[in-house]
Amino acid sequence: MFNNIPPITRNIIIINIVVFIVTYFLADIATEYLAAFYPFSPFFHSWQIITHMFMHGSIMHILFNMLTLYSFGPILEQSLGEKKYLILYFLSGLGAFFLFNLWNFVEVQQLVSELQQLGFNVNAYFSGANVGFSGDAASVLKQKELLVSVQKMMGTPMVGASGAIFGVIAAFATLYPDSKIMMMFIPVPIKVKYLMPIVIVVSIYLGVSGNGGGIAHLAHVGGALVGWILARIWKKHLYRFN
Repeated sequence: MFNNIPPITRNIIIINIVVFIVTYFLADIATEYLAAFYPFSPFFHSWQIITHMFMHGSIMHILFNMLTLYSFGPILEQSLGEKKYLILYFLSGLGAFFLFNLWNFVEVQQLVSELQQLGFNVNAYFSGANVGFSGDAASVLKQKELLVSVQKMMGTPMVGASGAIFGVIAAFATLYPDSKIMMMFIPVPIKVKYLMPIVIVVSIYLGVSGNGGGIAHLAHVGGALVGWILARIWKKHLYRFN
């Protein structure tokens, strides 16, 4: 089966499976060093912007991602060529990381601003100083709630190949807009040029509203945006160079 998959797609799937198996036995250590933490978190390391793309939180997570890559990746790898396909995959993953953390930055800054307005010195706290809460009971309670939210955002890592794969899907939809695909919750085939915008709008809503259920929906949007841009650029010269 694997011999029939183009080499780049095949190797990406293999690496993801190997990393998933390794992280199963070294869960805490692997998460600490390979998952992508918020860039201004003390847990962040530069290499995480790449390694997080090969991390997955569950068997269903990796199974869905790899099946999706298996469905769309080979066609793009053959039409774009190995070099462009590899660029598409990793730039989409980086775009996912960037947009997701750009939104996180906005939310963290809002929380920090509220804490400072309540008299809590956030900078001193994260520098290791012994900072206490001040004000009446309601103010102290609010400061504690806000601080917990900031700590949660700093300490919750991003994992998965979904951002990169959304870039692959978006590129596929751009190059082959009239292709029809089946979805589990849609009983009839639908053209990708109609389905993709719906998925993106829903992802934006879920990501901005905070109703994402622990899924980094804005990462999907970031990956799809990069995939769409690259496909638009390459589409004009696709047959000239390949």
